[in-house]
Amino acid sequence: MAEEEKITVIGAGSWGTALALLLGQKGMSVTLWGHRPEHVNQLAAERENRRYLPGYPFPDNLTMTADLDAAVRDCPLVVMVVPSHGFRAVFHQLKDRLMEGAIVVSATKGIENSSLLTMIGVMQEELAANPSGIRLAVLSGPSFAKEVAAEKPTAVTAASKDLAVAQRVQQVFFTERFRVYASTDVIGVELGGPLKNVVAIAAGISDGLGFGTNARAALITRGLAEITRLAVKMGANPLTMSGLAGLGDLVLTCTGDLSRNRSVGLKLGEGMTLETILAEMNMVAEGVKTTKSVVDLARKMKVEMPILEQVYAVLYEGKTCSEAVQDLMGRDQKEEMVLPS
Repeated sequence: MAEEEKITVIGAGSWGTALALLLGQKGMSVTLWGHRPEHVNQLAAERENRRYLPGYPFPDNLTMTADLDAAVRDCPLVVMVVPSHGFRAVFHQLKDRLMEGAIVVSATKGIENSSLLTMIGVMQEELAANPSGIRLAVLSGPSFAKEVAAEKPTAVTAASKDLAVAQRVQQVFFTERFRVYASTDVIGVELGGPLKNVVAIAAGISDGLGFGTNARAALITRGLAEITRLAVKMGANPLTMSGLAGLGDLVLTCTGDLSRNRSVGLKLGEGMTLETILAEMNMVAEGVKTTKSVVDLARKMKVEMPILEQVYAVLYEGKTCSEAVQDLMGRDQKEEMVLPS
């Protein structure tokens, strides 16, 4: 992709802004779309996202708009960075405005509550009645927005069923500080992000209860086992779950102080209510909504996910964190793995 080509980022939160900055710093012509005109006007006036990603000035080649039609018109590559609960509504509005053959990249880590679809699944469903050669990809991996904006070394995965499309996305986003690997395991790369967010809430609860690093390591490891079971049942390659979009993202979100999902769990473990925690948050913690989707999906696919079930019980059934831990630790004894004789 030539550097003068237009790229549009849909979603002006912290992650959308970080990706827009990354692309703008490469010299590309970038448009950042936000759904609230007052927020977009503020971005344009201040040339910085002081609400969601303060301290990182916009380059001159980064423009803002609240006009969806203007944002995606004649744009060969569109990056969707809209929270999962609003993803379908925004994509429904823009799908008929996309140029033929455009690449749409999902950078949202979520599973839709009502349909239990990933974001690629949502877009496929929306495009089914009106196919126009749109090509879909996903970008995911261990990547805090603030560190990407600060140009700290980061590695992620771009996936598409068509390897050439994944490699195109890889080329577009690749920099000396933002390394991108290509993959064709779309479902594996997509599922790693939302599933690890739920495990991160569990890890935060453990930390909030003061259980220490032994417990956190156990949750990360057994959480990965649960994530892998469901992902493989959905068609993912198990090796993907030990890569950047699986284990990499899981470790980051369960241990990093910038993790919003871990922060929710931490405060729950310290005794705060979910309502109070969410009311105090400036940004979305995707794992809270995703927990509902994941548990419904696991039950539908008949996959055992005890850690995620306990997180659901704490978030939505009034179970205390201590009760959840007691029930997890008191489960019947299991074999971790049985080697063939």
